[in-house]
Order: sequence, then structure tokens, then C-alpha cells
Amino acid sequence: MSGGPAGAAWLGGVEIGLDPGFKTYWRTPGDSGLPPRFDWSASDNVASVEVKWPPPARQEDATGVTYVYHDAVTLPVIVRRADPARPATLRLSIDYGVCKDICIPAHAELATPLAPDAARHADLEKVLAGVPRPQALGAPGELSVLSLEPAQGDRPSFRVKVRVPEGATPALFAEGPDNWYLSTTAPDPQNAFTVVVEEKPKDVSGPVPVRLTLVAGGRAVETEVKLDGSGQPR
Repeated sequence: MSGGPAGAAWLGGVEIGLDPGFKTYWRTPGDSGLPPRFDWSASDNVASVEVKWPPPARQEDATGVTYVYHDAVTLPVIVRRADPARPATLRLSIDYGVCKDICIPAHAELATPLAPDAARHADLEKVLAGVPRPQALGAPGELSVLSLEPAQGDRPSFRVKVRVPEGATPALFAEGPDNWYLSTTAPDPQNAFTVVVEEKPKDVSGPVPVRLTLVAGGRAVETEVKLDGSGQPR
């Protein structure tokens, strides 16, 4: 869908609707699942497209822990034209997973001219406002990733302390670079999490960037932290 101007760029969106009981996956799916894959190469007069990700839900069942969207999700996109003075058409080839009891690969071909639509633009701005905002480790405020400390375990692990609004139940999502797989527990009674490095390259040196997305009370923040080559906080 097309919204309208967003500064020097253009605000659009990809809407995925699902039947009741079905789910699709976040950019990092968790223990299983298919994250969406986007191909914008057939677009006309488009220099770049940046996908923004609303926070997912954490789902735990017999197959493991996955990070998903239920019912429907709109992914805002920030589009920059190659020539701002010329019209542009956004064309998308998307592959994604739609799952209930089993996961079914899905594919769609979409196209929209970048034309203003006031109602859709307002809806997209609301979704964009809920996208996790970057925030430094230990930042002040009601919602914050406060600190990391090494934890005991069979694999490299670290404990993440957070601050959340009173009465809110937090969720934490940890993402590493390619070939790193991190799992995250549910919060303990102190609203702290344990992140386990399940897999990583054998010979790697730090610093290794890890993105922590903290969600609670209808808000979300992203904090980048660093690990050493063994998977421990720096």
C-alpha cells in the first residue's frame, strides 16, 4: 500500500492478512518458521526500500519458541526514489510462511504506484509509531534494557536485566549476526531474562553485535550490545 511523503522519503506498507488461528513470522522466526523475504528489484524509479518491523509475539508450544504475528500485520516501508521529481512504482515479490499446525510457504507479487492516500498514510504512521525505537543500554525511562552479566550454563549464556512499567509483562527478543542463533527465556520473577548462545561460528573474535528488542506495556525499544568471541558480554 502507498501512504504519502515522509520527509524526503515516502511511507508505504506491506499488509499480510491471515485466517483465524494462523500466524506468520518476524524477521527472526525463533526455533522454526520462515521469515519474509522481499525482492523489490522490479520497482520503477526506486533507489531503496527499508522495511520496519513492529514487535512480534512470543509463542511457546511443543515445537519450541517462535516469534510471530497473529491475525494480520502491516510492515511499514520507507521508500526513497531514484529521481524525486519523477513518479515511482513499488513492485514486490515476497515469500513468507503461513502456519497453523504445519507451515506452508506462500508467495505473492504486488505493485502500487507511489500516490498519496491520506487515510492509509495515517494508519501507517500509527503502525510506524509502534516500531521499536533505538535506545542505549541503561537508558533512563520506564522501558529500558539495563545491564548484561554472564550466566552459568552448558553453553555461553548471559542474564539481561530490564526495567518495565509497573504491572507489565515483558518479552525480550535477541538477534545475532549471520550463523549465530540465540534463544531467550521467558522473564523470571525479577523481570530478567537469560539469553543462550545456542550456535555460533567456531573461530570468531569480538566484538559481536547483538540486537535486543524489549517489549512491554504496548511499547518497544531496541538496544545493541556487544559480545566477545566466546559469546559473553563485553
